[in-house]
Amino acid sequence: MKKLILFFFILSTSSVQGSIKSQIVSNLISTDSLKFRFEQKISEKVETGECIIHYPKKIFCEYDDFYRKVLVSNGKSLLINSNRNNQYYRYSLDKTPLNLILDKEFIISKINSLNKEAKINELYKFKLDYQNLDIVIYFDEKTLNLVGWTTIDIYQNKVETKLSDIETNVFVDEEKFVITNYTN
Repeated sequence: MKKLILFFFILSTSSVQGSIKSQIVSNLISTDSLKFRFEQKISEKVETGECIIHYPKKIFCEYDDFYRKVLVSNGKSLLINSNRNNQYYRYSLDKTPLNLILDKEFIISKINSLNKEAKINELYKFKLDYQNLDIVIYFDEKTLNLVGWTTIDIYQNKVETKLSDIETNVFVDEEKFVITNYTN
């Protein structure tokens, strides 16, 4: 009798986990854009600001710093600019972890291929491995929205990004993602 009860408990637990994965995937499929505040920690340095993501692979972020740093991707290139030294840095997006984070099809396929997710406090955590990259993404338990990620940047620094004040499917002005608007 104990084995039968244990069997039904395990069966119900695994179907709940499966439904969480499918609910997160459904939520991602229906999300075209995200607007949010962020807190990003690189080593001991913390930066904050506001971003908008427009799938696939577009992002625009304004940092709350004195130098008015901007990060923008048009889906192919990633540009970082600030008034600090009147220089900008341009990278091929596919050489950065953001290439995968901004690719919801990649995230969906990886989540679907995972056996399980981990639940930490009020978050669902998924570890996505791709080539030599480890990306951990987090989803809110209640809204199932993307609420953060952890990666290693191109300089081999651990980068932890936490999202707050999230709005989904907001209007997106495509002009925000024109990289030449942010070159000096």
